Amino acid sequence: MNDQAEKLRNRLKTNTPAKEAKTLAVVSGKGGVGKSNFSLNFSISLAKKGYKVLLFDLDIGMGNIEILMGRSSSLSIADFLSGKSSMEEVIFQGPHGVEYISGGTGLSQLVRMDRAGVDYFISSLSEVLRKYDYLIFDMGAGLNEETLAILLSVNEIFVITTTEPTSLMDAYATMKYIHLSDSELPFYLVVNRAGSIKEGNDTMARLDDVLGKFLGRTPIKLGMLPDDKTVQEAVKRQIPFTMFNERSQASKGMAAIIEKYINNASYNAEKTDNRSFTARLKQFLFER
Repeated sequence: MNDQAEKLRNRLKTNTPAKEAKTLAVVSGKGGVGKSNFSLNFSISLAKKGYKVLLFDLDIGMGNIEILMGRSSSLSIADFLSGKSSMEEVIFQGPHGVEYISGGTGLSQLVRMDRAGVDYFISSLSEVLRKYDYLIFDMGAGLNEETLAILLSVNEIFVITTTEPTSLMDAYATMKYIHLSDSELPFYLVVNRAGSIKEGNDTMARLDDVLGKFLGRTPIKLGMLPDDKTVQEAVKRQIPFTMFNERSQASKGMAAIIEKYINNASYNAEKTDNRSFTARLKQFLFER
């Protein structure tokens, strides 16, 4: 592994520096709010716009991404971390050009790795990230020290909530947990399963008010996805809902979210934090 890591480091030094993919982490306070479904369909929608996307399933032990798109992979990030496979070998082709990595038990393995192992992982991932425009992490429900290193290393955090009071409370707790470690990391809010436009707007407004009052934060209210029976049918058939029915209310909601996100990214291009994900992650893992 040391020899492989040294070769990768030398290649990185000799190659012309290239911009890494923008990194996003999709989180929720609890499970069952449609986080993985959002991650998959958001990734597909970005790919349809011409962006090259890598979706990393870190909902450990659940494998929701593969279930939602009706596919399965023979390898996961755990196979790379154990030295059985290369980084390229654990990347699989998904719908509409989206590529993905299955999480397996990879996150806990990564945190337990020694310095040489972390260096090898970071070097390999740094090379891979040059090939993509976006790396999207579908995080597991809840937060802990294992996930915090990933969250504090990304460029943006997407917070998925529903209109239920418990979901709102958990979403706020999640953002507070991250905020206490990094008060500058951007939060994007998405309300899922909104019964109406008014209900979705009211939900985002409540979270906005609470964040402003207690954390002094102003999140970016990205949009909402309606409570659409088409989504339930798509899940049963293991077809992403934006592919199952492009004219459904949920698909239209996702299209609006994508447009707002892309427009916001273009408008704030100069303000965007383009810090290196791999450099930040390496720092956090070495400091643990």
